Amino acid sequence: MKQQVQLVLADVDGTLVTRDKILTPRAIRAVQALRERGIRFAITSGRPPRGMAMLVEPLAIDLPIAGFNGGVLVHPDWSVIETKRLTHDQAETVLKLIRDHGADPWVYTSHEWIVGDLDAPHVSREEWTVKFAPRADDVTRHLHDVVKITGVSDDADLMQKLERDLQEALGNTASAACSQPYYVDVTNREANKGGVVTTLETLFDIPATAMVTMGDQPNDMLMFAKSGMSIAMGQANDTVKAAATHVSTSCEEEGFAIGLERYVLGGVTD
Repeated sequence: MKQQVQLVLADVDGTLVTRDKILTPRAIRAVQALRERGIRFAITSGRPPRGMAMLVEPLAIDLPIAGFNGGVLVHPDWSVIETKRLTHDQAETVLKLIRDHGADPWVYTSHEWIVGDLDAPHVSREEWTVKFAPRADDVTRHLHDVVKITGVSDDADLMQKLERDLQEALGNTASAACSQPYYVDVTNREANKGGVVTTLETLFDIPATAMVTMGDQPNDMLMFAKSGMSIAMGQANDTVKAAATHVSTSCEEEGFAIGLERYVLGGVTD
């Protein structure tokens, strides 16, 4: 980086936490070490804001939390700073494409997570991850306040095709990107992780060139492109790795902490 790091912005799942959603002691120590250097720390995720509540205390989060890939920005006390929604027409288009591809749609409003079937793939796992339950209902009845729609399938090839087809159908009117191999997230066109970098830049007068971003999925590449330095996790695919300045170890091998230690903290080790 050409200037001193002032802020680190990290993805959550597969980056800050392990595949089993564990925040390790070494990760906590790395964030503490950032603060001791005067470097601020923020998080962003496709999760709803309250799905990150368990991270606030152990990491002493004091900056805005960007849920839904930036679709809802909240203070650490959960008061809302801003919300970016999909239009009703966009939501209808997205739902049709997801269903036409044979994937399962989830709808997130400002206040709820709506699924068609509580027993569908990944619902129980996601509930365990975010620590709150969805509501089973006809998702088409909840299109007036849509912050994110997620297409879900365990067919990775299908999900990549769905991602491409959503991007083609929506153009620059909305953002569509895989947040996990089995999830494609669709949000407002300004609700993406690159937009989170820009928002933090404006709110705190910290240039994006003085920020480090960390992630592991295609939707993290937009924030990689905006920041002065980026660190991909070791399990990321080759495209994500190529988009990053540096590649750390995997999230299962302390990739978050090691990435900070090697490239930000200057060789601080456990």
